[in-house]
Amino acid sequence: MNIRSLFMVGVWLACISFSRANIPSPHKYQQVASKEPVKGTVVGADGSPIAGATVRSLSSKHTTTTNEKGEFSLPVADGEKLVISFVGYKDQEVIVSGASLQVTLAVGDSRLNEVVVVGYGSRTKADVTGALTQLKADNIRQGVNISVDNMLQGKVAGVRIAQSSGEPGAGVDVFIRGVGSVRSGSTPLFVVDGVPLSNDNVSAAGTDVGMGSSDAKNPLNFLNTSDIETITVLKDASAAAIYGARGSNGVVLITTKRGKKGDPSLTYDMYVGTSKVIKKLKLLNADQYRKAIVDPSSDHGGNTDWQDAIMRNGFVQNHNLSFTKTTNTGGYLASLSHLDQTGIIKNSGFKRTTARLNAEESFFDNKRLTVKMNLTASNIDETGIPNGSTAGSDGQVLMYALMANPTWNVYDSAGNFTNFKKVQIFNPLYVLSVYDDRTNTFRVLGNMEATLRLLPGLNYRFNVGIDKSTSERKTTMYPNLTDRTPKGIYNQNNLKSLTTLLEHYLTYNLAIQKHQVEVLGGFSYQKFNFSGTAFNVQNLVAQGTGVPPMYNPGYSGTPGAPGGYAQENELQSYFGRVNYNYDNRFLFTASIRADGSTRFGENNKYGYFPSFAAGWNLTREKFLENVSVINNLKLRASWGQTGNQEVPNKITQASYTQSASSGYYLDGTNLVNGVTVNRTANPNLKWELVEQYNIGTDFELFKNKLYGSIEYYNKTTKDPILYIPSEPLSPTSMVWKNVGAEIINKGVEFTLGSQLINTKDLSWTVDVNGATLKNTIKDLPVSQLFSGNISGPGLSGVNANIYKNGYAAGSFFLIKHLGYDKDGKDIFEDKKQDGIINADDRQIFPGAIPKFNYGLNSQLRYKTLDLGFSFIGQTGGYLFNNTALDLSINNLKTDRNTLKKYVDNHADLGNQVVVSSLFLEKSDFLRLSNLRLGNTFKFKQIPWMQSLNIYVSAQNLFTITKYSGYDPLVNTTKNVDGNQSLGVDYTTYPAIKTFLLGATIKF
Repeated sequence: MNIRSLFMVGVWLACISFSRANIPSPHKYQQVASKEPVKGTVVGADGSPIAGATVRSLSSKHTTTTNEKGEFSLPVADGEKLVISFVGYKDQEVIVSGASLQVTLAVGDSRLNEVVVVGYGSRTKADVTGALTQLKADNIRQGVNISVDNMLQGKVAGVRIAQSSGEPGAGVDVFIRGVGSVRSGSTPLFVVDGVPLSNDNVSAAGTDVGMGSSDAKNPLNFLNTSDIETITVLKDASAAAIYGARGSNGVVLITTKRGKKGDPSLTYDMYVGTSKVIKKLKLLNADQYRKAIVDPSSDHGGNTDWQDAIMRNGFVQNHNLSFTKTTNTGGYLASLSHLDQTGIIKNSGFKRTTARLNAEESFFDNKRLTVKMNLTASNIDETGIPNGSTAGSDGQVLMYALMANPTWNVYDSAGNFTNFKKVQIFNPLYVLSVYDDRTNTFRVLGNMEATLRLLPGLNYRFNVGIDKSTSERKTTMYPNLTDRTPKGIYNQNNLKSLTTLLEHYLTYNLAIQKHQVEVLGGFSYQKFNFSGTAFNVQNLVAQGTGVPPMYNPGYSGTPGAPGGYAQENELQSYFGRVNYNYDNRFLFTASIRADGSTRFGENNKYGYFPSFAAGWNLTREKFLENVSVINNLKLRASWGQTGNQEVPNKITQASYTQSASSGYYLDGTNLVNGVTVNRTANPNLKWELVEQYNIGTDFELFKNKLYGSIEYYNKTTKDPILYIPSEPLSPTSMVWKNVGAEIINKGVEFTLGSQLINTKDLSWTVDVNGATLKNTIKDLPVSQLFSGNISGPGLSGVNANIYKNGYAAGSFFLIKHLGYDKDGKDIFEDKKQDGIINADDRQIFPGAIPKFNYGLNSQLRYKTLDLGFSFIGQTGGYLFNNTALDLSINNLKTDRNTLKKYVDNHADLGNQVVVSSLFLEKSDFLRLSNLRLGNTFKFKQIPWMQSLNIYVSAQNLFTITKYSGYDPLVNTTKNVDGNQSLGVDYTTYPAIKTFLLGATIKF
């Protein structure tokens, strides 16, 4: 029997032994056996069940706890007095009378009674020993948020969101407690209603048709954000280790809304709004351009702001209709939504239609069996623009607009688009007119969970899930007058993905006197299938002739060679967890997960990820019971290990190709193809291991007027996977390998809040969060690794990011720019003092990772009026402004535009483009990310309408920053050899500010 089999048997035996321990012996409890068990339910003021409440008999001293439905059973006699207590609620005494009880606890002032979602279960905030933050729907539904990851911005300490593009529906980068990998990414694991999602793309990427390849869209944009009930971020290893090999970058648990107790409810939620660019780049206008140029032939007599020419005011509308109903045995929620957003750059947009059904029903005696179902289906249509991050210095529409000479007119005298008649610079509106990019993605995510109560306190759960998507991306470049595929091309990329999940697990709850134990043990199997096909048609007929190729690719043109692929990987896991609570004073949690993955080598198929955490509720101690200032105080400490498996499939195996270039004429006349080794096998490859310890405290002071938490964390990535030079005599020059390096992230996080005012008519709550971060690389076995590919004239193969021992991940490697001399010539630091500036003069500069991130959120209510606002900000990070590099001063010599600041600094037109610190800028900013003012109306004369809330809202209303680009919160994908780039900004689709008018009607 192997290790993982022994581990699983041990978990099941532990559960069985605990269940037997809960069956009272007839000799040991003869006195109690004569008493009939009293069954009861403990609920809150709103009727919702309270799980984990302590029920204690004052006479017999016997104790039990309520299950997840608030139910308990205790052998007591009529007339005995019971005390029911739960952290955050006032103790309630009741006298037993009859065989059943219904106990309603009154809410205390503490926030520790809140139930938070954890992996494979839930706990009260008072019982949590790990570092996690839970956001509720009221805290996150502000403004336009197409995807759930955007909703975290500024709400959770230690979580940073950076846009890879401001295009509607585009992907974002989520960093939880820093950057922990060179090439395996930093994306956390997202779990929706118990189904872990794959971090692989579920929509097709765009093929390069001369404007650079386009990234796939955000895989999380399929969720209707109005359906979300809570978002819980698991940050430390003790909270995330239950997800093992995928928890190293943190875990985000998303739960959707369900039916609630009460009458059936119908809710219609909608908003409409307009948006525009946050700011434009400061280029030369036509008059300034005429004064700056030397060659008068560059004056074409017009006056055009090309940024205005390609941009527009965007429009957004969202409609959501939901219905909920509960019965004595279950509840239901159904919703239907439609979102339509037009981008601020012409021809870009996003449309999504989503339907959701959540259902829950109970069966048999005393709800012994509970079945839950969650089902989401979404259809997304997106239109894109030619703005690929892999394009060169002149290969996409946004750069065309920024470089365009402002003295050109948009149209010529004949009413046609003006032809600049220049190489590598074209009328951007003309380019938009001959380009068509459309993506359709249909996705279904669903799961069914059944819970069966086997014995009192012992529950078996079965969870089966499916995540299926199909995506089709059709990109057409019609025949055109540019040098970018002038004969036209049609590309179609198709992608299919299917993820299936199967889980079994047991939970057992036991309460003896002051001791409470919860044991969890289970098995999980998840399989991932991805396949794709691609084909193209070249030499198209003229635009407007016949049927567009997206509808009939065979209508005209020359078919290209089709392509395709299929990949499959599996993850098999065993997991267990024990939670122990003594007298609500001392808390202990231990968990372990064993993960086996087909992504790794034969010698390291399984990894083991343990964690331990402890908590101490000091306010339960006598030495603090009379300290009125302190209402609640808890200390926490944790240690754990998680993994990162986000690497390409099959990299542990050798790869071969047959080719004529490697062939040989065995008989002198006929060529036999030879075999080339493309990839060296490495059966020892294993997970990147992340080890983390965390020390924190939770507190509530001054009658709960001030509350919050403070954490110190140290997170170290070990055995990172790199693609590095292989050893001598290897069949390939590079190999995938674990190396002995370390990437260390450490810092302090804090969350502080206060309910400054809390009266019937007036309430005001303010929350602030912040996090420091220090990132360092140690023991890298190579001298340095590069990333951050730079686009610019003559800069092919030049990179801006460096990974090197002793420095932060993604630091910048540049030549130091010292300013301008009296003639406007660039002055660079010559390290060799040889009078020649070249790559050897580069030096390391601070990187993109901010040293401090923060957020401030406020909610003010006066009677029926509500006002909310949110600020976000960061300090200590830098961006390499690749866009500014391409708009350098020597553009004025080639009929192109430049940034106004170069002219104001009297830079010489002959200055060459050098990757230097001239383009390195601080990314510090403070932003009013959301402002909302609303009023709730209630109509007593209309009995069928519960309430109407009308609100106005603004997003990204203003940003205070010295960064000269469109947005300081950006991270363009400029990876090199798979090494992730950090802090490069290259013609990123601009961020927007949005103004909304919305209404929520409840019937």
